[in-house]
Amino acid sequence: MAGNGALSGAVIAVAGAGGPAGRATLLRLAEAGATVVGADNDPERLAEAVDAARYSAGGASVTGEPVDLLDLESTRDWAARIEKDFGGVDGVVHLVGGWRGSETFIKTSLDDWDFLELLLIRTVQHTSLAFSEALQRSDRGRYVLISAAGATKPTAGNAAYAAAKAAAEAWTLAMADFFRKAGAGAELSSAATILVVKALVHDAMRAERPNAKFAGFTDVKDLAGAIADVWEKPAGEVNGNRLWLTEKP
Repeated sequence: MAGNGALSGAVIAVAGAGGPAGRATLLRLAEAGATVVGADNDPERLAEAVDAARYSAGGASVTGEPVDLLDLESTRDWAARIEKDFGGVDGVVHLVGGWRGSETFIKTSLDDWDFLELLLIRTVQHTSLAFSEALQRSDRGRYVLISAAGATKPTAGNAAYAAAKAAAEAWTLAMADFFRKAGAGAELSSAATILVVKALVHDAMRAERPNAKFAGFTDVKDLAGAIADVWEKPAGEVNGNRLWLTEKP
């Protein structure tokens, strides 16, 4: 299966690959023919995700390694290893997540902000800085951030989460401007883009709550498909844009 798909020959790094969305993304990209390199801070969870993708994708090229994405040098080393081992990097999918909320705006804990700032902003800063030049060198480089509708329309109890997501979006849009300026005078080949969901749902969640509607939620398999589709579109079409997978608030 691998080697003949739309992403044949592409080398794509997936940050936060151990969760349900990561599992679905590893598999979808591998099925499309990409060489996929996952990273997660939980070695056991990552190994399970990599094994599952390899098995389901028929021995496709999926590897993984624990990386501390909160450390810039560790992230840079990871990017350099991928480029050295595979000859280039054609994509980074940023799936590192986390959520904390409060009952009301007044009860917002700034400890939640400290936690979310690291997970949702610092990891984006590190992966984007570490991989930006390699992605610019690619003829189909893509940086894909997964964001939430709450960044556009925050609710009172989600102040910390929404603000962190909004900051991550702004950082990613600045990276898009880097690609735009670096490619000036030529057709754009690299892009940074944002996929926006309301929330994610997967099979285990449905099994736990069989009567829940999960209205407006995006299934992780559909998210993985939308991620793969980013490479199908011209860089100029996706660079600096928010691609909505749920209704705009």
